Amino acid sequence: MSKAAARDTEDYRSLFLNDTPLLDVRAPVEFNKGAFPNALNLPLLNDSERQRIGTCYQQHGQQAAIKMGHDLVRKEIKTARLETWQTFTRNNPKGYLYCFRGGLRSQIVQQWLADAGNEYPRVTGGYKAMRRYLIDTLESAVAECPLTVVAGMTGTGKTEVILAVDNALDLEACAHHRGSSFGRHAIGQPSQIDFENRLAIAALKLRNNGHIGLTVEDEGRLIGRCFVPLSLQKAIKTAPLVWLEDSFEGRVNRILNDYVVDMLVEYKQLYPQDLERAFTAFADYLH
Repeated sequence: MSKAAARDTEDYRSLFLNDTPLLDVRAPVEFNKGAFPNALNLPLLNDSERQRIGTCYQQHGQQAAIKMGHDLVRKEIKTARLETWQTFTRNNPKGYLYCFRGGLRSQIVQQWLADAGNEYPRVTGGYKAMRRYLIDTLESAVAECPLTVVAGMTGTGKTEVILAVDNALDLEACAHHRGSSFGRHAIGQPSQIDFENRLAIAALKLRNNGHIGLTVEDEGRLIGRCFVPLSLQKAIKTAPLVWLEDSFEGRVNRILNDYVVDMLVEYKQLYPQDLERAFTAFADYLH
């Protein structure tokens, strides 16, 4: 383990700036609540195994729980999971692995990989430390970066402006939603935690590229189901506005393209082998 341990990292900034591939060995239920854009979930324990071990830990202590874990993940199961981790490490030689706190689960996976001849580093502090880093990163960006807010009625091209400026923090892209009542896409939105993580990483990259101020689109409390962080809501309300206007015809054409023409394209991409199904799903969306 000495080689792998020497490469373990707590440089969370570099991990996110470099889009480092991450092997998340937490249970699926944990991953689905919140994860990072470049993370792949290949768990040490599935949800059922994690629940059983957690109950054992509460009733009989850590050693009994560890023993149960080794009893549950052995022979064919261990071999199969080890193979998936080895495939990930081969495909992502510059990646890192982590569990919730950077503790027992990631250490076990790291050791099993090392036993198989594959030294692979882990993230010290795990998911919890990386999540804390991103929360602090977003709060710092909101507090320290002057905002310019792009506003206007639906169809005036606010998103086009956001895409055109190089210091834009694209809230709707992070939420995967257009922000209006009919703004959802063919594929659903991220979890609240994933949305916040995306925002923080985007802000981190903008500041790393030298941007002092940030441009955002005027948003309310919610972008679809994603809740805009309170500090950002407050900053948007007090920031200077750039107000966009367009003709009625211009707005109609833009709304038609965004909400009808482009949406049909999204459903065709979702079901490329079944255009009839794509159109039926599109019609259901419109209804």
